[in-house]
Amino acid sequence: MSLEELRSLLSSEISTGIHNDGKTILASVLVLIYGHEPKILMTKKSGKLKSHAGEISFPGGKWDKRDNDLLETAIRETREEINLEISRDQITGQLRPVTTLNSGFTITPFVAVVDSMSSLKENSEVEKILHIPLKPFLKTLAEDPDPDHNFIQEMYTFTFQEHLVWGASARMLKQIVDIFSKKNLI
Repeated sequence: MSLEELRSLLSSEISTGIHNDGKTILASVLVLIYGHEPKILMTKKSGKLKSHAGEISFPGGKWDKRDNDLLETAIRETREEINLEISRDQITGQLRPVTTLNSGFTITPFVAVVDSMSSLKENSEVEKILHIPLKPFLKTLAEDPDPDHNFIQEMYTFTFQEHLVWGASARMLKQIVDIFSKKNLI
């Protein structure tokens, strides 16, 4: 699958507005896809973080009142976490927001499909940057077999090497799987 095909498939209207009821903690992330043999970029969070320590996630973070909108948050947090400069015009689309179950974040995922990835450097919040072959990774989708999660709809997992992706990140990835499945690409 070419990057142009991916851009077309993942292209959508972008809504960057802040709709905060005062109870919700807003955050946003960048779902970055790149390369001739498309890869998706994820990070392993530092084990020293207060929340989401050691989890596999997309670069991004909590909305700051100084950010004009959620897209600015995703771009700023990505630059801080992995030293990657992405511009607003490189954003292809966005996925539906997802809410974390334990920490209560409502996360807006923005998608960027870019030709290549520059040299990256982790900050103290990131233990490792993962460059994951996209299509094989999406094929690892599994319903979460943990009986403790039976009350939760949309509980999925994905695996890459020894890394398990679950929770909000997996629900974002499942949206991509659904888009691909509609076109019989998975």
